[in-house]
Amino acid sequence: MTGTAAPFAADDYRARMERAARSAAEAGLAGLLVAPGPDLVWLTGYAPTAVTERLTLLVLAPGQDPVLVVPTLEAPDAAKAAGASALTLRDWTDGKDPYAATAALLDAGGRFGISDNAWAMHLLGLQKALPGTSYASLTDALPMLRAVKDTAELELLAAAGAAADATFEEIRKVAFGGRRESEVAADLAGLLRRFGHSQVDFTIVASGPNGANPHHEVGDRVIERGDMVVLDFGGLKDGYGSDTSRTVHVGEPTDEERRVHDLVRAAQEAGFRAVRPGVPCQEVDRAARAVIADAGYGEYFIHRTGHGIGVTTHEPPYMIEGEEQPLVPGMCFSVEPGVYLPGRFGVRIEDIVTVTEDGGRRLNDTTREMVIVD
Repeated sequence: MTGTAAPFAADDYRARMERAARSAAEAGLAGLLVAPGPDLVWLTGYAPTAVTERLTLLVLAPGQDPVLVVPTLEAPDAAKAAGASALTLRDWTDGKDPYAATAALLDAGGRFGISDNAWAMHLLGLQKALPGTSYASLTDALPMLRAVKDTAELELLAAAGAAADATFEEIRKVAFGGRRESEVAADLAGLLRRFGHSQVDFTIVASGPNGANPHHEVGDRVIERGDMVVLDFGGLKDGYGSDTSRTVHVGEPTDEERRVHDLVRAAQEAGFRAVRPGVPCQEVDRAARAVIADAGYGEYFIHRTGHGIGVTTHEPPYMIEGEEQPLVPGMCFSVEPGVYLPGRFGVRIEDIVTVTEDGGRRLNDTTREMVIVD
């Protein structure tokens, strides 16, 4: 996790930590153990400048004050974090056993949720210090921990979406034909930064047959006249994510290319229209997928319809068959159906959507019509 955390106050972080501890208790856990990464940033505002082999771990447990176990040499930076006044710092020096220091804070027979990006050596060290404990991935134990955004978070996500939209409006003006995918990708990255992103996570430029690979790695293919080009780009602005996809065409498209693009646009609209409180996540996927399947292209829609977004660009909830988690106002996620014809071309259209009290609201507003570029 790079970049800076959003400018929240200590009380915001205190409320998040209290909510996380309550959620842990409701899930039957003795507490939560949070290593450096997006969960720690969201809960405390602390992002170590370098993640090393030295143990840093936030301990949250019902009825206990939050404690951040941190190496002594990093304690001054941790103390400057926006949420530092809402927790207790417990530092340890080189040569001491950080697992013994952490073990003193834990129920010796408890089951704990631990953040997914905790190092294996740290988990094994805790298990050795407290052999009676057990652990569950935080994504499995509390998948919705960060899923419902408050008003301030929604504003930051909307601003990130607007910056991505501004990036698209500028990129559609540049020349595509005769240039390499890598050159257009560099343009996208520069524009995201120009419009306020501190971190660029991805700039997919998939031209012609490369568009049939949803996660195409940008290469040196020269974009040609007649190519369909899938653009998928995003990153972090003020600590919150953007992610949008549009598919453009170099010169006039064929009738089939227009038909497939219109189909994907209709599927994206159907997915968006399915968004409302109480609807299971899988219904968003079903709504978008049905449009494509009914047109005979079902086998060419080869990924889920969406993923959550917040302090990372991919997080729960997921819009996929089998996910029965009901939508809740404040959730934010992508709606991004696609059709991928091997060896020929692909089309994807993606907006970030937030659940409102009576439906959904798009955080991306650029045109979903076919855009012709030079």
